[in-house]
Amino acid sequence: MISEVLPNLIVPTISSPGDRLGTPRPAAALPPPSPPVPLSPACCPGRGRGPPAPSAPRRPAPCSGSAPCSAPRPGRTPARTARPGRPPPAPGAPCRCRRRRGCRTADLRGGDTQGHGAISTGLGAAQDAPSPAGCGPRREQPPPPPRSRRGRRRSPAPPAVAVPPLRLRAVLSQLSLGRRDVSEASGLVNQVVSHLIQAIRGRDGGFGTVSRLGAGSYYERVKISEPNEFDIMLVMPIARIQLDECDDTGAYYYLTFKRNPKEKYLNRFLDEDGKLSADKMLTALRKIIKEEVKNIKDVEVTVKRRKARSPAITLLIKNSSAEISVDIILALEVQQSWPPSTQDGLNIERWLGRKVRRELRNKPIYLVAKQNKKEKVPRGNTWRISFSHIEKAMMNNHGSIKTCCETDGAKCCRKDCLKLLKYLLEKLKMKYTKELEKFCSYHVKTAFFHSCVIWPNDTDWQYENLEHCFQNYLGYFLRCLQDSQLPHFFIPQYNLLSPDDKASNHFLSRQINDQLNNRFPIFQQGY
Repeated sequence: MISEVLPNLIVPTISSPGDRLGTPRPAAALPPPSPPVPLSPACCPGRGRGPPAPSAPRRPAPCSGSAPCSAPRPGRTPARTARPGRPPPAPGAPCRCRRRRGCRTADLRGGDTQGHGAISTGLGAAQDAPSPAGCGPRREQPPPPPRSRRGRRRSPAPPAVAVPPLRLRAVLSQLSLGRRDVSEASGLVNQVVSHLIQAIRGRDGGFGTVSRLGAGSYYERVKISEPNEFDIMLVMPIARIQLDECDDTGAYYYLTFKRNPKEKYLNRFLDEDGKLSADKMLTALRKIIKEEVKNIKDVEVTVKRRKARSPAITLLIKNSSAEISVDIILALEVQQSWPPSTQDGLNIERWLGRKVRRELRNKPIYLVAKQNKKEKVPRGNTWRISFSHIEKAMMNNHGSIKTCCETDGAKCCRKDCLKLLKYLLEKLKMKYTKELEKFCSYHVKTAFFHSCVIWPNDTDWQYENLEHCFQNYLGYFLRCLQDSQLPHFFIPQYNLLSPDDKASNHFLSRQINDQLNNRFPIFQQGY
């Protein structure tokens, strides 16, 4: 054979469908190349995907044979491997690979009459060769319409539906107090309280120095619905008192005198440990009031039965239209620096300013006769620190600009938001009395003060943006309920929403969310 006679001569080979082993033939016997044959999709897996991306020339290597040739063969199976026994390709031979993007090692070249190509081993032999017919870039088709992830056409978006306003102003108009009712109720309360204070001072019971201080929502001008509840503090000044914390909240204290008290009448209210007993003082004051209400002839007044752990003596005054409730609270006024637990509280610098904070902290503190709930065996000698006078001052001067809500100044919606949330809690408590018995208006007020610090500017509470401001305030209160975390505004370490009551906190959160999502239907169930 020729390969035996001329072992050193490299002879290109031509393979036919019937010649599986590729019998060597002389190079001169090569037939002229035939016109290119259209390629089949089997050999052009990338056909129809646009022109091939240009790439830098790389050093050719033997074809992997992973793609079959384009000519159809009977009995061909997909994904054929390289044929065994095929001799190495000769330089300049046509490429056998008819891939759309060309061989892994060389560009496309023309084929023979059988539609076969050959591998080109030259470094640049096929760089400028044209692509076979049918392998050029196809005409670009317009892109298909966008489809969803599930392969379906997206339906057009529904038209926007206008959301009606909440009509919160209409609710507030129903919550405003009538001037005539307020005048009548406040007149009766002033008459009864003035009579009692005069009688208490004249008694030899140790309360000769008491004075009156109005506190609560009525005097803060955030009372809603009816003027049927009033809070009156009977302030009793005491000097040289020592405060000892009785728990980790920083709100409850034991009171002892540093020296023998100047007020000798206070010795009768000391317990066996030398602590000032809140229970003894409250019992003595209650006895005097019960005796004196009998001497009030013009108005029918009764003393309500004492509630457990309550610091108030509740009076019921009969009115022509309704019954008025008056809570009389004994408070000790202490002229000394605030306790350490209040050091990080009252953060109103960004809201009311540093000067106002300094002035408020120079005011005295009040201690009310309130038993500590954490005491398993109540002994009646604990006092709770009170900031009612500070809260009243902030409520009545709530603007970052001093003219806020004054006659010549711009009006804000701070107090309106507080009234709405108080009313919402009141309505929910009427509906779910047992589940929400642990909540009171002080939770709402504390969240209000924190909201005023979060949004400190008057522009954050514009009168026209009532709905937006109320939803911001309500959102903060909902986060507090969800986290069971509402720090006392003056004592940050004191959490008003105990994690032990997490079920109640989450219940209230769900009810408020339900009202919010349904645009507060409870507001429309009668005022």
